[in-house]
Amino acid sequence: MEKNVDQLIQSIPIWKGKVKISKIDGGITNQNFLVEDNAKKFVVRLGKDIPEHLISRSNELTISKAASDVGISPDVVYHVDGLLILNYIESTTLTSIDVKNNIDNIVPLLKKIHLEIPKKLSDQSISFSVFNVINHYAKFLKDNNSSYCLLLKNLLFQSNQLEKNSSPYELVFGHNDLLPSNFLDDGSKLWIIDWEYAGFNTPLFDLGGLSSNNNFSLKEEINLLENYFECSVNDKLLFQYNSLKCASLLRETMWSMVSELTSKIEFDYINYTQVNLSKFTQEYKNLDFS
Repeated sequence: MEKNVDQLIQSIPIWKGKVKISKIDGGITNQNFLVEDNAKKFVVRLGKDIPEHLISRSNELTISKAASDVGISPDVVYHVDGLLILNYIESTTLTSIDVKNNIDNIVPLLKKIHLEIPKKLSDQSISFSVFNVINHYAKFLKDNNSSYCLLLKNLLFQSNQLEKNSSPYELVFGHNDLLPSNFLDDGSKLWIIDWEYAGFNTPLFDLGGLSSNNNFSLKEEINLLENYFECSVNDKLLFQYNSLKCASLLRETMWSMVSELTSKIEFDYINYTQVNLSKFTQEYKNLDFS
């Protein structure tokens, strides 16, 4: 651990005694640490605003508090600019297989995010339009002479097609980053963490992202949609869902392209870009635009 990070965490004024600090692996837009203070444990998240990813830590704080208020995310203990402290939950992090096996418990959790969190938000309206994000990423990549610039014209054309064919849709409050590592199981209930990208969006984006991030089969996707919407899935809904699943993969791909240029966190972004670009290309080919 860097000495200045250790000193920063040690200097936080809420500790009751001498603290033990250990790094939590896995964060790719922030640094996470487990802090033991006497018998209590906390998670310290370090991260500034990231304009290229439209990440606002003040938004993350607001939503983290709302998610805690509805009982699906750890309590916020302390915060200052660039630093957020949460209660630590003794739990295991889900894998993709765990996500699939827990879908009957995950769907109610998603509905709490989609329908209950907005009731706790009164100060601002936080939106997440995947197609605006894609356009933002394309401009950033062009402005910074990315090696992917030659791909952008076609990717933006595909994005426009996806936007046209996925609308109209309802708006709910989405998590918008449903990686398996953002689900925790404490043995009696599931929790969800990391609210950096949360904002008003279509529920189909969360459902599509959940599927693509966890490699659902078609049968598992149909079960997910029928479980969420509590009805049989028609062709129109399935087409909209698949279009937004593609948009989720394209956003993840371009997120990684941008991170290749900007991130100082040790992570294989080049491989992550290629994996997601390949998945996006295949899913887009599977769509029937006729």
